[in-house]
Amino acid sequence: KKGSMKISVCGKGGAGKSVIVTLLANEFRVRGYRVLVVDSDESNSSLYRILGFDHPPVPLMELVGGKRGLKDKMAVRFSSGEAEVKMEVLSQDRILVKDIPPQHIIQRDGIRLLNIGKILHSLEGCACPMGVLSREFLRKVVLEADEVAIVDMEAGVEHFGRGVETSVDRVLVIVEPSFESIELAMKVKELAAGAGVSNTWAVLNKLNSDEIATRLRKELEKRGMEVIGTVPYSPQIFDACLEGHKLDENTASEEIKILVNNLLQK
Repeated sequence: KKGSMKISVCGKGGAGKSVIVTLLANEFRVRGYRVLVVDSDESNSSLYRILGFDHPPVPLMELVGGKRGLKDKMAVRFSSGEAEVKMEVLSQDRILVKDIPPQHIIQRDGIRLLNIGKILHSLEGCACPMGVLSREFLRKVVLEADEVAIVDMEAGVEHFGRGVETSVDRVLVIVEPSFESIELAMKVKELAAGAGVSNTWAVLNKLNSDEIATRLRKELEKRGMEVIGTVPYSPQIFDACLEGHKLDENTASEEIKILVNNLLQK
């Protein structure tokens, strides 16, 4: 029996979040799940391309008056003493995927893509409105038994400060071979636990040798972080990211099968 899950994919900038999100989406779809990809990274504009769409959906933020409208709503709440992590801006108590207006959710081959919002202009200010909307949408969206939501988070850990992870049940942190990436992974584990999410695991990415994979795994496991997947360096992934085109669905397929098996058994 299939169960639903909400998976947050996070990590440092450039670690490969969007790639892992895409590979996971393809594999879950092959297994018969209905997949909702939520683009919650306000600065990365390439996710829709590597998923195979020719244009992004209209940001969900436009549904609540755009960034300016959302900021105005938040200002009213702030002035009444309400904390940002408690704010709500959507009128519905429950959101069914099928009820999301079609301009905000585009579909291809069983994969649907929804975009929270993007930073489009200089001096636009902080991404707080996107965080508020992400958290509330993810908490209120109701998944059916065969639905999986995979969330491409913004780089870094600021989304934890806005409580976005309180609305998911699994956190994957993408770790590339660098000290900075390992350090951020440990911070993610600590912050996720603080948000009440104990299901936090590492996925190693861009591995160009077994030796590097072993060293990374040992370093993380020594610090108490379990690794549940590995993805090797791939020229096909590099080309798709560089040229902004669809990622081949057979890319790293064996490794992604293992990752999804592990996720489903947790």
